[in-house]
Amino acid sequence: MTPRELLAWNIRKLRVERGLSQERLALEAQIERVSISQIERKQVNLGIDSLGKIAQALNCAVSDLLMSPLPGDEMPPVLRPGRKSGS
Repeated sequence: MTPRELLAWNIRKLRVERGLSQERLALEAQIERVSISQIERKQVNLGIDSLGKIAQALNCAVSDLLMSPLPGDEMPPVLRPGRKSGS
C-alpha cells in the first residue's frame, strides 16, 4: 500500500471503530468534512498539521494512521448514512 492508501485505510478504520461520521470527525479535528471524504477516497495529500488534528480527534498516535493492516484485515465498513451521535 502507498502512504496515501494506508492513511485512507486507517482513518476510515479508526473512525468507523469509534462510530464517528465524517462530519463528526471533521468537527472534532477542526477541518472541513469534504477533506475527510477526500482523504478516505485517496484524492488529496494531507498536511502534517491536519494529520495531527485527525490523530488527536481519533485519540491515537500519528504513527497509528500509517500502520499497515494485518494480513486478512478487511476494508472497514461504511457507516449507515445520517448523522451519528457525538461522543
